[in-house]
Amino acid sequence: MTARASHLRALLSRALSPSLPPLRPLAQAQVTGSVGATRFGAAFMGRARFSSDATAAAAQGGSKPAAEAAGAGGGGSGAGDGQSGKSEQADAGKPVRGGPVSWLSFLLLVVTGGGIIVYYDREKKRHIEELKNRTSAVKPGQSVGTAAIGGPFKLLNHDGKSVTEKDFMGKWTLLYFGFTHCPDICPDELQKMAAAIDKIKEKAKLDIVPVFITVDPERDTVEQVRDYVKEFHPDLIGLTGTTDEIRQVARAYRVYYMKTEEEGSDYLVDHSIVMYLMNPKMEFVKFYGKNYDTDSLAEGVINEIKGHK
Repeated sequence: MTARASHLRALLSRALSPSLPPLRPLAQAQVTGSVGATRFGAAFMGRARFSSDATAAAAQGGSKPAAEAAGAGGGGSGAGDGQSGKSEQADAGKPVRGGPVSWLSFLLLVVTGGGIIVYYDREKKRHIEELKNRTSAVKPGQSVGTAAIGGPFKLLNHDGKSVTEKDFMGKWTLLYFGFTHCPDICPDELQKMAAAIDKIKEKAKLDIVPVFITVDPERDTVEQVRDYVKEFHPDLIGLTGTTDEIRQVARAYRVYYMKTEEEGSDYLVDHSIVMYLMNPKMEFVKFYGKNYDTDSLAEGVINEIKGHK
């Protein structure tokens, strides 16, 4: 190490002395390299000192000292800031483009949506009208079937005379099924029937034949039925028969009946509470339930007869 240092000092002394001959190319290259390295080190230390000064200035007080330090670093940075400022000014002068939806596109959207809504509403109304027309229209030759209610029967009237359905042809007939021991419903329905046929005769000049058919053949004999029907109307006809005959006629007219609360000979009969309107051919036309009062029953029968072909 000491020998190498002495050699370097000698070389430097010769290089600095004007009287000494010039260095050999190799020595000159070595000195040049040493001088370049020295300059590079100095420049490196200066740049490092500049960076530390700029960092300290930025930490102490904000952007302005840092900007000044950056400006002191070189003209290139200043030129860059100048160009950036000019670019920002140019951008500020340019017109700003509109948003993704313009007024024209919004107007087109509103018009299109309104047209779709109007079209849908019109088609919906047209479809509803078509359904109504299809429902109400009656095609030529089209007929509506009637319920399979009614049929032949053979019973005894309250005078003990044998009768069939043919004995009632030629007149409008109103039938009711019940029993003479009925506590309340049957009397109420028969009174309503009697009052209704009187109203029909008075209002429309129509004669209706009222008929009572028992569903209790075990107790409702001919005599029992005769005494019972006289209490309601002089034109009321009472019919009875054997158990099989009553079962047959009840089945033909779709009438339900069954004994309930049987205690020896004292019992009630649960049954359908319906009146059947039959035309002069003894064909079923319409039935009337318990919800009809006297006026509505009379009005309903009159309308059916007038509308009957």
